[in-house]
Amino acid sequence: MAKRPGMAALAAAAGVSVATIDRLLNGREQVSETTRRAVLDVALRIGHPAAARLADSRNDGPAPVIRFGVLLHKQGQEFYQNMAREMRHAVAQLHGVQGRLELEFAASQSPSEVAAMLRGMAGRCDVIAATAVNHPEISAAVDELRKNGIAVFSLLSDFAQGIRAGYVGLNNLKVGRTAAWMISLSAKGSGKVALFVGGSRWHGHDLRETGFRAYLREERPDLEVLESIVNLETRQLTYETTLGLLNRHSDLRGIFVAGGGMEGAIAALQHARKPAEVALVVNELTAESRAGLAQGWVTLVDATPLPDLCREVLALMVRSVREKGIGGAGQVFLPIQLHVGESL
Repeated sequence: MAKRPGMAALAAAAGVSVATIDRLLNGREQVSETTRRAVLDVALRIGHPAAARLADSRNDGPAPVIRFGVLLHKQGQEFYQNMAREMRHAVAQLHGVQGRLELEFAASQSPSEVAAMLRGMAGRCDVIAATAVNHPEISAAVDELRKNGIAVFSLLSDFAQGIRAGYVGLNNLKVGRTAAWMISLSAKGSGKVALFVGGSRWHGHDLRETGFRAYLREERPDLEVLESIVNLETRQLTYETTLGLLNRHSDLRGIFVAGGGMEGAIAALQHARKPAEVALVVNELTAESRAGLAQGWVTLVDATPLPDLCREVLALMVRSVREKGIGGAGQVFLPIQLHVGESL
């Protein structure tokens, strides 16, 4: 009988024979539980489709249930809707565990609200991942959860460093430097550059600002970065503020929207400038940023690989529950996806 495609690859990765893999998958002869578990661990690690059957064949009953808590922001924004969809899909594709997802959205960035929602997940979830600002109230909530054996992972923007179990997202310092690099290449002559951040407590935005300013200070000292503007990641505030900047600074050469609200910057440029007259760097590929790239209003989009993010954090969450550990993951940096008009 011809061996199933992929058996040899799994056997090589697990350090066993193809015949052993065949016996495990088809039940031809008894294989030790130690070997089955070892092969299952390898299959889970490399994402081999045999993992589900190996988990089902375990001798100690059905796959364990893990209750995943995920807390996100901005339910109305396309990016977070996409993230929620990818998280649900990733949980459904898990092998070796039965995933139960409790996914909620915070109505605001309020530390008190987010801290309360995190605490509210304690009785319903075994492990939690969240987007949140870096604030003492949230750190206190994470510490309470940690002491109760519930690990909390930060997503996209880090928080509760030294208390949370790990961070998964982009290297935000590099995101800022990459944005500055693109503006430095696109800016026509000396002038001003504007920088929008979502709020003073977003650790990821602080890092993006640091990287952005450092790069331009080193490579384009003729470009003056104006005082950072807090836009609360809202379209209208970004639109009104960008129009004001364009009216006051005829030499505005570039804009970096380090968080949400990019739609307002795009609309303001459409109202007051020609395409490519002001370099605009924004975050995350959505319908509006894609259209902005295609039409020349957006110069660069830096994006998070959401499927990778969801798989990475779920793998860490599973390991945390299995090993009853609450730390040690550190920071997991995902590759930045860069999009320009010609790459669409």
